[in-house]
Amino acid sequence: MISKGMHQLSSGRELEVLYNENLPDQAVIFHHGTPSDATLWRGWLAYLETKGIGAIAYSRAGYGNSDRSIGRNIVDVNDDISQILKIHGINKFVAVGWSGGGPHALANTLLPSCVGAITLAGVGKFGADDLDFLSGMGEENEIEFGAAVSGPSFLEDWMNQNAVEFAKVTASEVKLALGGLISQPDKDLLSDSHAQTMANTFQSGLKNGFWGWFDDDLAFVKDWGFDLKDVTKPVELWQGDLDLMVPHSHGIWLESKLSNSKLVLKKGEGHLSLGENARDEITDSIVQMLEGR
Repeated sequence: MISKGMHQLSSGRELEVLYNENLPDQAVIFHHGTPSDATLWRGWLAYLETKGIGAIAYSRAGYGNSDRSIGRNIVDVNDDISQILKIHGINKFVAVGWSGGGPHALANTLLPSCVGAITLAGVGKFGADDLDFLSGMGEENEIEFGAAVSGPSFLEDWMNQNAVEFAKVTASEVKLALGGLISQPDKDLLSDSHAQTMANTFQSGLKNGFWGWFDDDLAFVKDWGFDLKDVTKPVELWQGDLDLMVPHSHGIWLESKLSNSKLVLKKGEGHLSLGENARDEITDSIVQMLEGR
């Protein structure tokens, strides 16, 4: 059974949280992509429940029903997660982040109770001298990040022109809406019920405005608030070689910067298909991290 609730933080903000019924003192914390919300992980929470694994997904500040945190950077998520852990009595966890959630999962490794992180098509650092951030991405990402780099007013204009309509996307429109950001494996995935799931997640994440997406983009193009050399816990970097949203060059770059990491490159997988088709393998990695193997 998947439960849903609102958690009030010490700052007064509220976070939207989903969790399964297997919450002892250890769990998986799921970070969604950009844009999205906690509902992205509903299927995962149900699946892990059948395996006896506790799992929590939350809507990042500004998404879904979660209150916005203006000016946040990546590492700020640790305060939110620390409070979620306390509320649920979790003292050991694995952080899992997909796409834009990847850097947030890496930030979690700085928390004492985090035993490791897994990123699924996690994004690298914008502006790094040795990473061509936009190379291999669809044109849509180039335009979006160009607006973010230009400044908040330019990005807000982009959001008004694009995000408002994106929030209304239907299942039949998802492939067209994602345009050049999805490769054939992703298009194949979106030919069945997954299209409705993705449409529901976009609508849910953006139902109260685009500010979570806006704040994510600004956080990606500025300092993350922590140094990758300080990430010493085990990290697995899962990537598809046909990803047009976050090319696998990001995973290669992250592996070179993280002292205790392993790149798992999946042939023939895109940005969306990766997590779906490798779910059993990723779950095995989660269990191994929780058990300290």
